[in-house]
Amino acid sequence: MTPPTLVSLFQTHPRSFEDNRFVYAVVSRRAGGVSIGVNLNPEKYCNFDCVYCQVDRTVRGGPVLRKIDLPQLAAELEEMVELAVSGRLFEGTRFSTTPAEYRRLNDIALSGDGEPTASPIFDEVVQLCADVRRRAPDQVKLVLITNATLLRRERVRKGLEILEANNGEIWGKLDAGTEAYYQQVDRSKVHLAEVLENLASAARQRPIVIQSLFVRLRDEPPPRAELDAYCDRLCELLVGGGQIKLVQIHTIARRPAEGFAAPLENSEVDALAELVRQRTGLAVAAYYGNG
Repeated sequence: MTPPTLVSLFQTHPRSFEDNRFVYAVVSRRAGGVSIGVNLNPEKYCNFDCVYCQVDRTVRGGPVLRKIDLPQLAAELEEMVELAVSGRLFEGTRFSTTPAEYRRLNDIALSGDGEPTASPIFDEVVQLCADVRRRAPDQVKLVLITNATLLRRERVRKGLEILEANNGEIWGKLDAGTEAYYQQVDRSKVHLAEVLENLASAARQRPIVIQSLFVRLRDEPPPRAELDAYCDRLCELLVGGGQIKLVQIHTIARRPAEGFAAPLENSEVDALAELVRQRTGLAVAAYYGNG
């Protein structure tokens, strides 16, 4: 059973820190420590409209940023890394209850309030993050958390090359096995087939992590046929030469965008993780809604 203090930390992921505009920190169950987030979409733009989205879009994020203030982002990131590495981060109220085993800096993650690869200077930001990471402990990773819709754009491909050269990982979203279910959950103008093509292209170049979130929709868990189709898509990525180092199966941990979306039970998450292991032979990690 996860301690209540950790559950609270896992369920509270504000994408803000003091007066910062772009950089924040969270204690991440998936990272097993502190993850420093770089928010390239403080205006909350995203080309997905996921039913489980935990970004509060009822509050405006500000005007669309055509140009990220790179010097400000760099200053915020350098300060946040120093706070995490020195331990001063845990002196503040928000992080003071963090258990000792989670008081380590695991990664710098390009994530935030929307799709990070939509930034027109994505590659420049990845380079900036790589430069700052070199001044952090060697085990600190760069992580791109992405819905995989834009991975073949030229600027994004350049950013992925920088990511790969600097101890980086791609965590690509895949929440469905069929177009119909994908549209129920992720609600995007980009079709599932394009997402799969982008994931396949990325995975042929480097090992990637597949990040999948499953929910109950109107109190119904994903149909078994849909879960089988999801496993089929993973197998197709492997047959096509894709490298998948881990599949993350998780469910809602914080308040979702839609009231008809609810977390799976722990037993349902475990059963789905075991199904993926048996069908694909891949390493699978399970994360529960209650921590």
